[in-house]
Amino acid sequence: MGIISTKSFRHTLFEDAQAVLTGTLFVALGVALFKQVGMLTGGTVGIAFLLHYASGWPFGLLFFGINLPFYWLAYRRMGLAFTLKTVAAVTLMSTLSEALPRLVQFSQINTWFAAIAGGLMIGAGMLILFRHRASLGGLNILVLYLQDSRGWRAGYMQALLDASILIVSLLVVSPERIGYSLVGMAAMNAALAINHRPGRYMAV
Repeated sequence: MGIISTKSFRHTLFEDAQAVLTGTLFVALGVALFKQVGMLTGGTVGIAFLLHYASGWPFGLLFFGINLPFYWLAYRRMGLAFTLKTVAAVTLMSTLSEALPRLVQFSQINTWFAAIAGGLMIGAGMLILFRHRASLGGLNILVLYLQDSRGWRAGYMQALLDASILIVSLLVVSPERIGYSLVGMAAMNAALAINHRPGRYMAV
């Protein structure tokens, strides 16, 4: 087995563009699985889910709006390039979340499968975005900032924040749905915690 170099390198514009498209598509597909079985998740996606269930407003519109206040923090802490890629990812995610139900439909899906497969897909998508210095906005920006400034692992921090959101969610959804959601979030955060560690992958 060869030695993996930690030397930093720069992604090209094309590499960043395909990463934003691929990573966001993975996340959108995972979210579609969650939504199909009535699950929730954490982060700004989870907040958008709750507002969508409570108000009936389009999920994509809510997700886009919730992220607007975080762009200033992204610019101040992470730079212009990170912010622009994040805006692109959030906008694409908002669009895909509304378009996918018309493109992909599930006639039958096992809830446990949706939780695990959806969680892993979301985690893989976020990992792709993180490695290209992008995110899906909101709490992802805070998590990445804490990892860069404090060395705290993104997966663990995301898990803590997401758990807090699910606890609040008990006020509006059933404990059974929260239970399945926890399984999905565990799969998602395991993918991040294992694969996204400071110093393991140095790219900008």
